[in-house]
Amino acid sequence: MGYGNWNRASFESYNRSRGRDVDSSGRVKGNYSNQDMFRAKKVDPALDPRNVMRECCDSADHPATIPVILALDVTGSMGQAAVEVAKELNVIMTKLYDRLPDVEFMVMGIGDLACDCAPIQISQFEADIRIADQLEKIYFEFGGGGNSYESYTAAWYMGARHTKLDCWKRGKRGILITMGDEPLNPYLPLKGMRTGLGEVTGDILQADVETGALYEECLPLYDIYHLNVEHRARIDERIEPSFRRYLDKKHYRNVSMSNIADVIVEIIMKAQAADLKAPLVGWKTEAPAAAAVQAAPAEEKTETTHTAARGGILGGILRGISW
Repeated sequence: MGYGNWNRASFESYNRSRGRDVDSSGRVKGNYSNQDMFRAKKVDPALDPRNVMRECCDSADHPATIPVILALDVTGSMGQAAVEVAKELNVIMTKLYDRLPDVEFMVMGIGDLACDCAPIQISQFEADIRIADQLEKIYFEFGGGGNSYESYTAAWYMGARHTKLDCWKRGKRGILITMGDEPLNPYLPLKGMRTGLGEVTGDILQADVETGALYEECLPLYDIYHLNVEHRARIDERIEPSFRRYLDKKHYRNVSMSNIADVIVEIIMKAQAADLKAPLVGWKTEAPAAAAVQAAPAEEKTETTHTAARGGILGGILRGISW
């Protein structure tokens, strides 16, 4: 996977085949609802997360791959944000390819492991029009529950345990971006009302996966970001403190429907130019603001703030990978 290159002609042809037009700026024209753009009625086999390993491999087309995971909240309130990403995908890819021709995208759908039937969906890493095709395969269950958060760290989990990236051999991390409108989940449940992490992924697990431990596991492998999509009249004041336990102001962003695409491009450009040039071992984030940490709401399970990647984690992980 990951062969080929993005081009506007393919994007225009792809959308014409679906009855949509592209304007002079390269964006999909018209107003589309989530149901117009994402028509899947169940999880597509291509996105099934059970017992998969997604690889981002260097190739003749892309000799220095830059893997990006873009994980979308697919619960009831977030459908229109995914529509905006799909409409702007050509703009995102064109801007990136002008500077970073080796970018490859994986798209994920994230729901609620405690309540949903299909809480994780995960594509291959791709570099051409297959990105658009896999994005539109995402099934919007429109679920979620009354626990006031979605399973955003499922993207961290899949990134840490179900991907294999050639960039790690070159001392570079991937980029992981989640998008949503709820507080950060305190853990991933082993068992939920309909399913659970072990059943969904096929992994043998003994207990819930705590967010703090998972952050330390994922951080040496991925530069982690979250986009909080502000699209409601009332802003939930619990959201930012929950993420700021782990992510500094550069890695946690408040965005609107109108600037999602620009922020995604900015993150990838700056991450590649700066953070990913630093050595993995010993890399540290900026410590979150003390006030934000203290303001973090009490959750069902207690967690501690983690602001540094432990130097030995990467070595242990990479020693366990068979290349």
